[in-house]
Amino acid sequence: MQLIDDTGANRGVVSFFDALKIAEDAGLDLVEIAPNSVPPVCKILDYGRFRFLEQKKAAEARKKQRTIEIKEIKLRPGIDKHDYDVKMKAM
Repeated sequence: MQLIDDTGANRGVVSFFDALKIAEDAGLDLVEIAPNSVPPVCKILDYGRFRFLEQKKAAEARKKQRTIEIKEIKLRPGIDKHDYDVKMKAM
C-alpha cells in the first residue's frame, strides 16, 4: 500500500504490517483514504480528529446551502378579476 505519514510526507509502497507498526509507534491510526486505487492509499492520522473535521465541513456546507421555496396559489374558476390581480401581485 502507498503510505502517507502524519506530516504529509509520502513513504512510498510499504506492506500493511509495516504501515500498522509505524502508525502504532506514532500513537495514531492507519486510515485507508483511496481503497480503489492501485496500490491503495493509506494515511497515518488521528481518526477522531479527522471525523470531527469532516463533520464540521459537512455542517458548514449545509449551513451555506440554500433551499428553493416554491410559492403556490390556487385559482378557482369563479374567481373575480380583482381577486385574481391581488393573487398575481402576491406572487
